[in-house]
Amino acid sequence: MHRLMLWVALAASAAAAEAPLLERARELYNRTEYDAALKILASVAYKDSAFYLLRGQCYYMQGDARKASELFLKAVELEPANSDRRMWLGRAYGRRAETSSFFTAPGYATKARDNFEKAVQLNPRNMEAISDLFEYYMDAPGFLGGGLDKAAALARRIGELNPAEGHWAQARLAEKRKEYQKAEQQFRSAADLAPRQIGRVIDLAKFLAKAGRYQESEEAFRRAERIDPNAPKLLFERASIYIRTGRNLELARQLLKRYLEASLTPDDPPRERAEKLLKSASSS
Repeated sequence: MHRLMLWVALAASAAAAEAPLLERARELYNRTEYDAALKILASVAYKDSAFYLLRGQCYYMQGDARKASELFLKAVELEPANSDRRMWLGRAYGRRAETSSFFTAPGYATKARDNFEKAVQLNPRNMEAISDLFEYYMDAPGFLGGGLDKAAALARRIGELNPAEGHWAQARLAEKRKEYQKAEQQFRSAADLAPRQIGRVIDLAKFLAKAGRYQESEEAFRRAERIDPNAPKLLFERASIYIRTGRNLELARQLLKRYLEASLTPDDPPRERAEKLLKSASSS
């Protein structure tokens, strides 16, 4: 017993001593400085679940899903009842399914679904995990556990937790079913219920542009601009729509240059995507 207590005390002391390093690495991660975060993490000796999660997140954001999944698996092994750990492991397996061969993709997809479902089971209010599972059900074929009926049930649960997000989920579902009028109504309801959430307004703008209703799409983008004219997501998505539809290419280039100069977070599209879009706009 004495030895056990001594070991626990030493482990706690080591964790406390290295907490500032983890916090610094997390700050760098939140600024999308993944290489710098990984350099700091390389000097951490005490490796707990939080360490493996953060290191895995860095590799995931850099596009190395294999390395990320290995690290997330270690985080899950140390904290099997942690919903977020399961969610990130599901994301890594999902990315591996998207980039692997025809023969190995189904196995990774199944692992992704299993971990998303476990994450939701562990924390039924984890909105990120629920949204990930919703997207999986929307996109995966039935033989891999997907299906619109499952997605519809989850959309209702999302609505119970967050009405605006629930309308967004119903909009995505209606769009998938080619019920475009219903989808528009749901996108508008989501934006109206969350008037300060710029993402919901951008969703409406993108939907209208996809339907070729460019003037209405512009009105929605201007509405988003009034919320936050410098929001990185607004800059990127607006430029992306312009390039995709072959309109306002000079403005698209300006928006992407502003995006590349902005302070980004892991929730924003990677700089590499913006650079690729800028290159395509410049060659048009």
